[in-house]
Amino acid sequence: MRMQYSEASKWLHWITAACIFFQLPSGVALDHLPEGVVQNTFYDLHRSFGFVVLCLAALRVLARLYYGAPAAYAGLTPFERAASVSAHQALYVLLFATPLLGWAATSAYPVTISVFWLFDLPPLATPDESLSKSLFKAHKLAAFAMAGVLVAHIGGALMHRLIKRDGVMARMLPGRPG
Repeated sequence: MRMQYSEASKWLHWITAACIFFQLPSGVALDHLPEGVVQNTFYDLHRSFGFVVLCLAALRVLARLYYGAPAAYAGLTPFERAASVSAHQALYVLLFATPLLGWAATSAYPVTISVFWLFDLPPLATPDESLSKSLFKAHKLAAFAMAGVLVAHIGGALMHRLIKRDGVMARMLPGRPG
C-alpha cells in the first residue's frame, strides 16, 4: 500500500502552491496599482499564471488518476479526516473554478488573454459588461475562498509537522521515497 504521494504529485503540488502564492497577492494588488504599463504587465502576468494554475490543476487530476493517492493517514481523528477531505475537495474545485471565472470575466470585459506574450487564449464569453462584472465578483469570491481554505490547509499541515510530528506532512515532501 502506498504511504506517500507520487513524486509527480508532490512536484505538481508544490509548483501549484508557488503559483498560487503569486496569484493571490498579485490579484489583490492589481486594483491598487496606478493605471499604465506596470499595471498592464501585472494583469498579463496574473492572467498567464492563472492559465498555468488551470493546466497544473488538470495535470494534478491526471497524476492522481494515474498514480493514485495514499490512503488517509491512519492516525487522523475523525474530525481531521473530514477536514482534510473537505479542504482537498474544495481546493481542487477552486483550482479549476477560479482561473476559469477569471478567464470568462476577462473575455466578457473584453480583453484578449496573452499567455506570457506567446499565444492568445480563445474567449470564453462574448463581450458583456454586466456579465463581466458578475464574473469578476465570482472570481474574487473564489480567490478569497481559496485563501481561506489554504489557511486551514497550511495550518493543518503545520500542526502535523510541528505539534503532532506524525509524518503526515512528509508524505507530500519531494525527494522522499514513496
